[in-house]
Amino acid sequence: MVVGLKDDFRFALDRASFAENLGLTPDAWQRDLLQSSSPRLLLNCSRQSGKSTMAAIIALHRALYYAGSLVLVLAPSLRQSQELFAKVASFYRSLGRPVPAQAERRLSLELENASRIVTLPGTEKTIRGFSGAALLLVDEAARVDDGLYYAVRPMLAVSGGSLMMLSTPFGKQGIFFEEWAGGAGWERYEVPASEVPRISPEFLEEEKRNMPAPWFEQEYMCRFVEAQDQVFGYEEVQDALDEEVRPLFG
Repeated sequence: MVVGLKDDFRFALDRASFAENLGLTPDAWQRDLLQSSSPRLLLNCSRQSGKSTMAAIIALHRALYYAGSLVLVLAPSLRQSQELFAKVASFYRSLGRPVPAQAERRLSLELENASRIVTLPGTEKTIRGFSGAALLLVDEAARVDDGLYYAVRPMLAVSGGSLMMLSTPFGKQGIFFEEWAGGAGWERYEVPASEVPRISPEFLEEEKRNMPAPWFEQEYMCRFVEAQDQVFGYEEVQDALDEEVRPLFG
């Protein structure tokens, strides 16, 4: 796909226009996300809402238009991070490889402008060798190990890079829930299936009838529900905490 200098300049400044050039028509929330300049983004979105597609667009845009950018794509498993990277690679090819690749592999893309997009499984050991990330994408963030989150944050200390976590909920536990419930500095997007135009009300009604209520609320309505085997609820635990009581250790 060949574009003129004027259009290319517009795409560099406007990620929504960049998405439209890929043949996509962003939903209202997607347009807001693409036009956001926040360095900290939390996406609590229904299945099939398009959150992974938006993350792939943001990753590719960063690599193409900001030379020397390191973009890391993380997920609980390599297979999951590969799925997001596959969208990045597909968009890159559909654009006609506007910045030539030095190396185009199954798990990474290295461009002649010195930008790299690298796919990793979401374990702390796999990411220790990377530094200076311009963008960190954590897919299925509700299911990644908390240690990963604490290991990746220092990568942004010098680079001033951006962090995006996207997921459906997975109970009132883990770093994704903690940041969603009370983390500071995040721009948050909540997109239940009822607000996704590609998902019909009839389909949702069928799913509601055929799924256990907690799973439906979690997968489609973006709600953090208590684990079925949880003895004490999250609010009960929080209410029981007393900051005036000193810990036995530490």
